[in-house]
Amino acid sequence: MSERWKPSVTVAAVIERDGRFLLVEEHTPEGLRLNNPAGHLEPGESPQSGCVREVLEETAHGFTPTALVGVYLSRFVRPATASTAEEAITYLRFAYCGEVGAFHPERTLDEGIVRTLWLTADEVRATQARHRSPLVVQCMEDYLRGQRFDLGLVLTDPSALVQS
Repeated sequence: MSERWKPSVTVAAVIERDGRFLLVEEHTPEGLRLNNPAGHLEPGESPQSGCVREVLEETAHGFTPTALVGVYLSRFVRPATASTAEEAITYLRFAYCGEVGAFHPERTLDEGIVRTLWLTADEVRATQARHRSPLVVQCMEDYLRGQRFDLGLVLTDPSALVQS
């Protein structure tokens, strides 16, 4: 019997303020990369609440989602190294936009996060070679085109909010 395919579910925030987008610079196996505040959905949370948590953990800012920008399916292949085999990972990303909240300077940023950056759309486009995923710019472009979906589009059944 073959193993069941299990894409990694992630959440991401597209946060724009005064024409600049909030990104994080983080250590990855591929080196120092830029990304939206983003991360894996954890057991017992909805995609929306997971996004709020990830923004706080990675940027020390509060975040209130106001709309879903999009749902994205992508595949990343990490090349083999001397000690590891090639690894293919499929991501299912829920990207939200919304209002950035208060900054909490007492918070320590998540492990691996070096700093936060506020970049213009042109600066985000110019740094694509440093992006963790092509979805960083794709989500921004969809946001800039005005792509928004009601938060109710993603339904989280109460049974999914229970941790086992």
